[in-house]
Amino acid sequence: MKTLDLFSEGNTGDVKDLAPLAERMRPQNIPEYIGQRHLMGEGCLLRRAIEEDKLFSMIFWGPPGSGKTTLARILATETKSKFVSFSAVLAGVKEIRAVIDEAKELLERKKTKMILFVDEIHRFNKAQQDAFLPHVESGLITLIGATTENPSFEVIAPLLSRTRVLVLKPFSEEDLLAIIESAMKDKQKGFGQISIKIDPDVLRYIVSLADGDARCALNNLEAIVSMVQNLQEDKRFVSLKFAQEALLKKALLYDKDGEEHYNLISALHKSLRGSDPDAALYWLGRMIAAGEDPLYIARRMVRFASEDIGNADPQALIIAVAAQQAFHFIGLPEGELALAQAAVYLATAPKSNSLYVGYGKVKETINTKGYLPVPLHIRNAPTKLMKELDYGKDYKYAHDYADAYVPQEYLPEEIKGQTFYQPKDTGFEKTIKERLNFWRQKKKDDGN
Repeated sequence: MKTLDLFSEGNTGDVKDLAPLAERMRPQNIPEYIGQRHLMGEGCLLRRAIEEDKLFSMIFWGPPGSGKTTLARILATETKSKFVSFSAVLAGVKEIRAVIDEAKELLERKKTKMILFVDEIHRFNKAQQDAFLPHVESGLITLIGATTENPSFEVIAPLLSRTRVLVLKPFSEEDLLAIIESAMKDKQKGFGQISIKIDPDVLRYIVSLADGDARCALNNLEAIVSMVQNLQEDKRFVSLKFAQEALLKKALLYDKDGEEHYNLISALHKSLRGSDPDAALYWLGRMIAAGEDPLYIARRMVRFASEDIGNADPQALIIAVAAQQAFHFIGLPEGELALAQAAVYLATAPKSNSLYVGYGKVKETINTKGYLPVPLHIRNAPTKLMKELDYGKDYKYAHDYADAYVPQEYLPEEIKGQTFYQPKDTGFEKTIKERLNFWRQKKKDDGN
């Protein structure tokens, strides 16, 4: 079996820094940062803001381990700003006022701006969030909030209007692999000073368990290394089997490409699509028994509800989301039954991929046609100038007509008459199809 012998020459086996590996490996600058290319790639929004030293207040919205805190620290380092961090779990209005006073003194005495990083900002109540408003607006502080929750529901509107929401994505498997390989090779902060032979499949296994969470991947790597680093050098070998046992996971019969993991989720997905509740229950049970994250399964079922059922049974999405919420609320083992209930419902629901196909056409049209202008008659006209420019002119208010429908064009002129959504004669979509056919015929008869 091919193995990797990582920095065997001159290794001492000592790890001097007692901080967790995930903290030690936290990138300190842009060149060290991996991932979030839509924000940090060349020419992208956040990268430009850093390079031009034109930071703005923002809210990082992303899952755990997606690098929110790391990015905030890099912003402070690269822009030479004072970085102050506190958690919304522990801080209140009193602490906010103290930080604001510090920011004022810092700006007056040293002409240095403050970046205030608020972790879990969604936990602040309205009064606490209100306390930031005048200071964000005046530019006294550059506020960077971090949240795993949807800011639209958890952050007050006035604060949202004064910040930009930047979405952080889970790390790709490629990025996670690069991160943990870097940790294995780094002689100062990682395990580069330890001579360890490791099966390449182990790193891919760690990545598969992390579900896009860099902190989780590094924690698992640290757990494995800690079990062998004090052994004699010739015994410091990590096999896939050893890694699975070390991480207390029942094996997914994982091979070098992680094939069995994807085979199982594929089997579940295809059993649901094939309307076989027995097979769906079996593969669901297999995945849970193998140690798969149940919330990963729940997310896949939510996706399935829209992709393979859609409006053939609009209840499917509601059931899938309810199952995810139920599991999130009660956890294992009780929550398994909610996932099983959803799996059976999805398997036995009428199927249609019309929504999936229709939305695919929309994305293709946007990619080929670009951003077409909104027709004047369906633009809002809140000001006199807009009205003078014919915004909203000749718009027909549907409720003024019989059955609350009037033939009218809503698409841009260049794609006028384009049909994206074609419902099937399946489940509730049959009703939708009849309704749409009636409206579309009236539109043709009216000459639209």
